[in-house]
Amino acid sequence: MRLAIDSGKLLYALGVLFAAAALLYFVRDVVFDLSITVKAALLLLGFVALFVAGVALERDVLDVVAFALSGVTYVVFAGYVVVRYSPGETGTFLLLAASAGLFVGLGYALRAGIPTPSRQTAAVALGGLLVVSGVLVGADALSGGVTYEVQTNGSVTVPAPEAGESQDRYPYIEAEIGAVTASNPSPFLRALDLPSLSGCLVGPTDHPQDSVYVDTDIQWDEDTIGASTTKSYAVTAELPIDPNRTEPKTYAVERDIDCSAERSEPTIAIQVDEGDTLD
Repeated sequence: MRLAIDSGKLLYALGVLFAAAALLYFVRDVVFDLSITVKAALLLLGFVALFVAGVALERDVLDVVAFALSGVTYVVFAGYVVVRYSPGETGTFLLLAASAGLFVGLGYALRAGIPTPSRQTAAVALGGLLVVSGVLVGADALSGGVTYEVQTNGSVTVPAPEAGESQDRYPYIEAEIGAVTASNPSPFLRALDLPSLSGCLVGPTDHPQDSVYVDTDIQWDEDTIGASTTKSYAVTAELPIDPNRTEPKTYAVERDIDCSAERSEPTIAIQVDEGDTLD
């Protein structure tokens, strides 16, 4: 049996799939330096624009394609809001329930035969949505992104190992060596991506390895920072303790020197890789 495939509809379907993939890539926060708030607003405006286009179009199945794109855009918008704003179980339920009511209402309106806007009216509406989008993007750009400041202590002192500590390995102690401050001056929720920190020991040391594990006390699921908010996170390092030592030991702390540097005293060299962080 020969299958009859409408090549035009097939291409339309592929277009919808690629549009969905582009939207998912857009919300992964790897392109465009936009805040979370503005991205969510642009998705919602895109949903409205595509729905208006679907109502205004009367050619072939382009109206169906526009409605499909509109629906996909709204689904991505709802998912993005749930993931990035973490509204909780009740908030997620209310969003889903409201979304169900919205689409049932829109479907009923279409079936009931809502008046089709003229091309001029549709163009004005789409132009207004475009202007609003431009204002949001402009405000986002002018408000500035998240800035990060890494401050390190001049030195840190670690105590001697406790009595009874194993003599066949080097114990470690976690010590606070500085802080990372994140500031969001804009009125929008933004993504939080602290600089990557690494460290090593230079100068005279009594430890066979020079690597130092450096981390911050940020929560594992904390990836956003609110509008006009400043947060500070402690920077800690796991420092080795010679099990045979009986006195405290002091390490100097220096930023932006590499592990090949020479120092006359035990020193923790801290490297900061800020990278390209996008909202």
